[in-house]
Amino acid sequence: MNNKDIILKEKFINHFSKVFEEKLIQEIIKVGHFNTMKSGQLLIDIGDDLTHIPLIFEGTAKVIRHIKIDGELVLYYLKPGDTCAVSFINCIESKKSVFEVIIETDMSAVFIPVDIIDEWLVTYKSWRRYIIDSYHFRLMEMLESIDGLAFTNLHERLFKYLTDKVKRNNKKILQVTHQELANDMNTSRVVISRIIKQLQDEGKIISTRNKIKVLDINT
Repeated sequence: MNNKDIILKEKFINHFSKVFEEKLIQEIIKVGHFNTMKSGQLLIDIGDDLTHIPLIFEGTAKVIRHIKIDGELVLYYLKPGDTCAVSFINCIESKKSVFEVIIETDMSAVFIPVDIIDEWLVTYKSWRRYIIDSYHFRLMEMLESIDGLAFTNLHERLFKYLTDKVKRNNKKILQVTHQELANDMNTSRVVISRIIKQLQDEGKIISTRNKIKVLDINT
């Protein structure tokens, strides 16, 4: 086993040893391509041919659906231990991507080619369960995003967005601009700035230039 395979096996032990059996892990190490990506990089673009799916070791990414010419909706986030179930379905059906995936925090992942992942659904029960569970969780997250747009006011949505981001990144201080928040919340920077001030007046956050500290993540 070379150094690359040893590193991959260590990462699988840390993140997937309770998910996949040893034989499947060995197959993934054999056919997978390990890669790292920096925050802000585009992992998947609209119109891309999806030939691989990622299994994430470190970092986070957000899956975005464009809903207007200048508008977008964050459907869900990917974190360590996750894969992009929508990518999997598109791979199997040989369809082009209809969404973007942007790296939120520096990521490392192994990418598995589509020509083998379909076979594993039959061969490995753990792989089949993992894909079904992933698809279920992503569906629930998408429904939550839609419910948020339909039934929750922007003030509540923004604070939930901030607290979720803190929990996802395990950092109370977020480095983010008002414009980035506006893009993710599908609104204007002016509106976001006003709500940020309200949240600060309520004692829920402390906002400085391009940084927000969340004080109450249990609200």
